[in-house]
Amino acid sequence: MDNWRGKRVLVTGGAGFLGSGLCHALAAQGARVVALDAMVPDGGANALNLEGSNVMLVRGDIRDAELHSLCQGIDVLFNMAAQTSHMGGQKDPVSDIAINAVAQVRLIGIMREVAPKAIVVHASTRQFYGRPQYIPVDEKHTVNPPDSNGVSKWAGEQYWLLENRVHGRPVVSLRLTNCYGPRLRIKDARQTFLGIWIRRVLEGEAFEVWGGEQLRDLTYLDDVTDAFLRAAQHATEPQVNGHVFNIGGPPPLSLKDLADRLVAANGGKGSYVMKEFPADRAQIDIGSYAADDRAFRAATGWWPRVDVDEGLRRSLDWYRPRLDEYVA
Repeated sequence: MDNWRGKRVLVTGGAGFLGSGLCHALAAQGARVVALDAMVPDGGANALNLEGSNVMLVRGDIRDAELHSLCQGIDVLFNMAAQTSHMGGQKDPVSDIAINAVAQVRLIGIMREVAPKAIVVHASTRQFYGRPQYIPVDEKHTVNPPDSNGVSKWAGEQYWLLENRVHGRPVVSLRLTNCYGPRLRIKDARQTFLGIWIRRVLEGEAFEVWGGEQLRDLTYLDDVTDAFLRAAQHATEPQVNGHVFNIGGPPPLSLKDLADRLVAANGGKGSYVMKEFPADRAQIDIGSYAADDRAFRAATGWWPRVDVDEGLRRSLDWYRPRLDEYVA
C-alpha cells in the first residue's frame, strides 16, 4: 500500500478528530475516501473537520446503518468509530458496549461478505491496561480495564483479532495514548482533558489541573496519522499482520509540566489552578502512563516527529482563528 492513488478507503468515525485527520491525509495522496460518522452530539465529530478534504461524508451509525454498499470492494478500512468517553461508559455501559463491541461484530460480518480481502487498521486504546504495573508499558502488560469503556474497547479489539486468526484477514490494532492536535473536541473535556485546557487558554480563562504529578505521553495528530498509514502499508507482513501495537510519542511529562508548556506555547498567556481529582474520576484514574512503542517502530520504521512544545504551538495556532466555530 505504498501508493494510495485510486485505493478505495472507508474511515468509520471519519468526521471525528483522528478520523478526519486521516481522511485529509488519504485524500491528499489520491485515495477515494468515504467517511462514515454517526455525528453524535457528545462525541468528537464535526462536519467542519472535513472541510477542504474532498471526502464524501455519510451520516450513519455502525450499529444500524446500511453498511454493505459502503464496504463493498474497499481496499482498506480504518476503523475509528467508537464511544471513547470514560464517564459516558460508566453511566451507560449498555450503550457503550453496543457501539464498541456489538457493532464491531456486525461490521466484521458485513466486511466478510463484501470485502473479504480488505486490510483493517483498528483504533484501540491503552486504557484497558488499567493502572500500570510498570512504565513504560509494552504490549505484554496485563490487561486490567479500570472502567466500562475499557472493557468494551478491549472486546471490540479482540473480535477483530479473532477475524484475523480464523479468517486470515490482515488486521492491525493500534493502542493509542493521549492524542491531540487540530480538530480535537475543545468545547469541553468529553474527548480529552487537553481539549478544555486549550479552550480555556485561548479564551484567557484559568483551566484546572487535577493531581498534577501523573505522567502522560502525548502523540500529535500528524504522528498518529502516519502510524495508521504505515500500519496499513505493512499490514500483510508477518511482523505486523495480526499484531497489536502501542503508539506513544515523545518522552512523558507530568500534567503540571504539560500545563506550564501549554501556557508557554501561548506566549506565556494563560493560567491554571491545581485541584484534587473529583471523586468519580479518581476511582477510574490510571495514575501515570507511558507507552513502550519500540515494537511498532521496529516493524514499520515509524517514529514521532513532533515534540510536545511544537505540537502545542501548532494546535493553538490552528484553533485561534477558528475558536468560535469549535466551541459553539
